Amino acid sequence: MPDRTLIDDYRRNGVIVVPGLLSSLELQDVRRRIEGYQGDRLKDLPAGDFTLEPDGKTVRNLWRMEQHDPFFLEFAGQSRFLDLVGPLVNGEPVLVGVETFNKPALVGSAVPPHQDNAYFCQSPADVLTVWIAIDPATPENGAVEYLLGSHGGLRPHRPSGVKGNSIGLVETPRDEFPRFLGTIDAGDALIHHAQTIHFSSSNRSPDSRLSLILVYRGKHTATDADLKERYVNAFRMTNA
Repeated sequence: MPDRTLIDDYRRNGVIVVPGLLSSLELQDVRRRIEGYQGDRLKDLPAGDFTLEPDGKTVRNLWRMEQHDPFFLEFAGQSRFLDLVGPLVNGEPVLVGVETFNKPALVGSAVPPHQDNAYFCQSPADVLTVWIAIDPATPENGAVEYLLGSHGGLRPHRPSGVKGNSIGLVETPRDEFPRFLGTIDAGDALIHHAQTIHFSSSNRSPDSRLSLILVYRGKHTATDADLKERYVNAFRMTNA
């Protein structure tokens, strides 16, 4: 379980850093599994379970990986992860999904400012993301930037036109909150609340910024029908 300081930091800032979440051996295994997934399964995945970069050939995101490969379901179900996130989601954690944000070298696209609960649509917003760096995340390759303490409520969103991130904030309150750039080493993790505002720049560096994403909610949350309708409409507009 996270210590009291880590929990307090999460409550206050809406994001925390967990160094060394994966060992070097685990990191190698996860990288190999992702590479194999892209090579072996991509051609058979439903269209909605992956996103390509604007070049039409490079993978931007993989979605719902736990539904297609038992490794990722078992990986995300480890007790050490559930024990870590349980106090942060205020109850029994339930896996929402396993994803990647690939941010490939030279072509990785930007992520518009947003709050994840505009996608997850849960009430209450006891949902979080464990963002595991498979490659180091640097200023040059598009590390995630957060607005600390911005998780107090869900702000208005609108269709973004960005495939893989179909909803973005109408206005980004960049001057209202301190900014934190999540530069971390491979194997480290960022855990952020579903309403913490975050975004990232494109990757024009020669270095990949691959990350594995584990999303959990508290078992007590439920889908908000109005939020879900807004998200579905934005997704359809972006992917029409």
